[in-house]
Amino acid sequence: MKVSDLQPNAVWRYFEEIMRLPRPSKLEGQISAYLANFGKEHGLETLTDSLGNVLIRKPAYPGYENAPMMCLQAHMDMVCEKNADKQFDFLKDPIVPIIDGDWLTADGTTLGADDGIGVAAILAILEASDIQHGPLEALFTVDEETGLTGAAGLSNNWLKSSILLNFDDEDEGEYCIGCAGGIDTTAHLNFSTEPVPAGYTFFRIAVSGLKGGHSGDDINKGLACANKLLTRILWDGEANYGLRLASIDGGNLRNAIAREASAVAALPTGKAETFAAKARQLADAMRFEFRSTEPGMEIAIEPTSAADRLIDSNTQNRLLNALYACAHGVLAMSREIPNFVETSTNLASVKMDGNTITIATSQRSSVESAKHAAAQKIEATFRLAGASVSHGDGYPGWTPNPDSRVLKTAVQVYRDLYNKEPIVRAIHAGLECGLIGEKYPGMDMISYGPTLRGVHSPDERIEISTVQMFWNQTLAILKALK
Repeated sequence: MKVSDLQPNAVWRYFEEIMRLPRPSKLEGQISAYLANFGKEHGLETLTDSLGNVLIRKPAYPGYENAPMMCLQAHMDMVCEKNADKQFDFLKDPIVPIIDGDWLTADGTTLGADDGIGVAAILAILEASDIQHGPLEALFTVDEETGLTGAAGLSNNWLKSSILLNFDDEDEGEYCIGCAGGIDTTAHLNFSTEPVPAGYTFFRIAVSGLKGGHSGDDINKGLACANKLLTRILWDGEANYGLRLASIDGGNLRNAIAREASAVAALPTGKAETFAAKARQLADAMRFEFRSTEPGMEIAIEPTSAADRLIDSNTQNRLLNALYACAHGVLAMSREIPNFVETSTNLASVKMDGNTITIATSQRSSVESAKHAAAQKIEATFRLAGASVSHGDGYPGWTPNPDSRVLKTAVQVYRDLYNKEPIVRAIHAGLECGLIGEKYPGMDMISYGPTLRGVHSPDERIEISTVQMFWNQTLAILKALK
C-alpha cells in the first residue's frame, strides 16, 4: 500500500507530495514555491512575503458568506534528524515512508509529519469544492522549528481572520489553548591546541541509541541527554585518570533532546585499561538509571587511532566542569496546573569548529520572568567557565482563554462525533499561536491535530487512523462556525 492510498485520500496524497520536497528550517524555498504555485493554479488569491511565508485566501462555500473569516495555519519546515549510520541528504533525497500497521514512519530519518500533515490537510480543504466553510485564509509559515521566525516576521496587517485553527498539536483528542515561550542561549569557548604527550592511548567514547525527542513536550518523560551522559564519563576520566580531550561532538538541534554524542580522548597508557574498566562500569550504572525510559541506550568505550592535537588542558577543564554543571531538564512544575511543566532547559548540542567550542541550549517557560531567569542561569554557568554567552530574541507564550468561542465549538463537535470528552490543555512547547496572538490581539485560537510520537527524532511516526479523526473534526468545526 502507498501513502496516497490511505484515508482521507486527499490529505495523504498531498502529504506524499510534500515528502518529496526538501524543507529544512531556513531552507524552505522549494516548499514555499510549491504552495504559492498551488494557490495560483487553483485560482485563489495568493500572497508570499519576503520571508517565504505563504497566504492563500478561499471564498466561502455558498450560503456561508457571512460567516467569520477563519485562518487555517501550519508551518512548512521540518526537523531534519537521521540515524548516525543513515546516508541521507535532506536537501536532495525524498523521505522514504514505511507503513507499519496503523503507524506511518520513515526509514532512518524524521518523517516530517510535524507539520507536513497540517500542511497537507489545509491543501485538501483548499482544493475541495464540497466542504462547507466560511471565507478562509490558509497561512503557511517558515522556520517554526528553529526560532519561529516566520511567525515572528509576519506582518500585523496581513491576516483578516478573527479565528485561527493551528494544526500543530500531536495528540488526537486534545485541544491546546496555551503554550510556553522560549529563548535560546549559546556559549562560545575558545581553545588552543597542544601536542600529544608521549605514552598516551586513545579511546573513542560514544553514546547512542537514545530516544531523543521534543525538548518541550518530552522534557519531563525521564529521557536521557547524550551530552550529559558523555560528560559524566569524560569528567570522571579527567578527575581520576588524567584524561585529555581531543574532540567532542554531541546533539544537533536546539529543540531536540540529544540522542547521540561522542568524544575522542587520550589516557596515559599506564592508566588506560583502568579508565576503560571504570568507564564501562559507569556506563552500566547509567544504563541502570535509565533502564525504563532508555532501553536502547548504548555506550561504547573503544580504542581508536591517535589524534594529532589535544584541546588545551585549561579549556578542557573549564568545558567539562561547565557541561557537568549545566542544568538540563525540568526546572519547575506549574503551581496552578497539575502535572504541567512550567520551566525547563535543554543542553542541546556541543560542537567544535576551528578553535571554538559552541554549546547550544534552549529554555522554555509559561512564565515570562522564569524563562529569562532560566536563560540567565545557563549564562552564569558558562560565564564561570570563561565562555562568551549570547541569547536569541526568544518568543512569547500563549495565554490560555478557557472562554474561547472556537474552543467551545470544537469541544461540542468532538462530543457529537465521538461521544466522549476531549482534553483541553496548555503545552510546554512553543507554538506560533503566541506570536500570532501578539500581532493580532483578540484572535480566537486553538491548536489540535492527529497523534504523532517521537517527533524531532528518526523515531517520528504518525498514527494513521487519527488523521481521519482529525479530518472529521476539522470539517465539522468549519461547518459549525457558520
